[in-house]
Amino acid sequence: MSEYMKKLISDINDHAELRMQTARTRRVSIVGGALVGNMSSVSKGIGARVYKNGVWGFASKSNTDENSAKEVLLSATENAGLLSAKIPKNKGKLINAQCVQYSEKRAFTDVSQKTLVDFAKEVDSYIEKKYPALTSRHVGLSTGCIEKTLYTSEGSFAYQLFPRTYMIVSMSIEASDGTNIELFDVMGGGEGYFSDHYSDPALLFPMIDSLYEELINKKEGIFPDAGEALCIIDSSIAGMVAHEAVGHTVEADLVLAGSVAASNLGKEVASPLISLTDFAHTAFGEKAPLPVYVDDEGTLCQDAVIIKDGVLQGYMNNLESALHFGVKPLGNARAYAFSDEPLIRMRNTAIHPGKDKLEDMIASVDKGYYLTRTQNGQADTTGEFMFGITMGYEIKNGKLGKALRDTTISGVAFNMLKSVDMLSDTVSWDFAGYCGKKQPMPVSMGGPSIRCKVNIGGR
Repeated sequence: MSEYMKKLISDINDHAELRMQTARTRRVSIVGGALVGNMSSVSKGIGARVYKNGVWGFASKSNTDENSAKEVLLSATENAGLLSAKIPKNKGKLINAQCVQYSEKRAFTDVSQKTLVDFAKEVDSYIEKKYPALTSRHVGLSTGCIEKTLYTSEGSFAYQLFPRTYMIVSMSIEASDGTNIELFDVMGGGEGYFSDHYSDPALLFPMIDSLYEELINKKEGIFPDAGEALCIIDSSIAGMVAHEAVGHTVEADLVLAGSVAASNLGKEVASPLISLTDFAHTAFGEKAPLPVYVDDEGTLCQDAVIIKDGVLQGYMNNLESALHFGVKPLGNARAYAFSDEPLIRMRNTAIHPGKDKLEDMIASVDKGYYLTRTQNGQADTTGEFMFGITMGYEIKNGKLGKALRDTTISGVAFNMLKSVDMLSDTVSWDFAGYCGKKQPMPVSMGGPSIRCKVNIGGR
């Protein structure tokens, strides 16, 4: 099949991509001791995309035989020709100057559904026996792998595996005022297969104990005073800022649609302490949480520097937008399913660490808040954001005080980042999420702890 794909694509004069995918997923969900989710799925298909004079033609099929490959490529070519005739943009040829050859060296590794169920049940059993006062508990375990084979008309080839595994544990308990208090955390996992991350459920028990301790603190928590406050936001929230509030504004398709970044290139948009990068496969000298080596246009993936020393340096591009802006594409075109077209997407987006110790940052605050967990967030192309905060602590005279109940923070990303005056010297990553820009996409986001001013909600 691979050789046939190569032969088919070589006959196309315009830029074209032929991509075959297999997606395998296993999920287990246990709620209150009951197995409510026990799913295993495999989806396969092939998609083709052809560029002609400024428009794209796309087609896909759920079969992966040679005839299907031929049919989707022919349909994509016909669709590009039809659109080019109906909507003439006359942009000429789109050429990917790179010719990449990349092949994954590791093999796909599977695990039985029973292994996942037994593992999750043992974790749930530990929680049930040790913490009977909980009003609810949930253990969710997910493992899967996306396998991609890509050929382009310029001669690029990539065979890649994208495995990811993680477990989410959530707990809730009733507070004295009758409200339900909830917390969740990702318990291990990351890029790789189940066997790469989980061997003994007992290794997770200390993380579960720590989560329960935080839940009890939150049970007795207070609401913050509403208004602008000096806050230390922990790495998970810094990562959310990097992805949601900044990252989407510098995706070139959204820039061309009028995002706030369109008028700020080369300008100071953050404190000189702030540097922000969308990493391809290596970050801060280590393998990135979700590495991508070749994107779905056949471009070799490299780091995209977004902000350096407070100045907006560039955007994330695909081939077409890179040509428009006169820059080199760095591999940000990604498609989730075989039936999806590649869009400009983030990979591993993070704020760089600073030189401060977290304990010194906390000690520097007379009155403020240390915010540690976020459950969700939203932002628009102006950079305005609102994130839900599910865990945090008040800071009084440089010391942590009472825990906080659920609240929110909001603001405009570039304004908030200009107020940053301290950054911790360590970076942590969140890797279990999906970005929802038109199609889901596994992404990771991270950063250090950040001292800044931000609007915080009250009761």
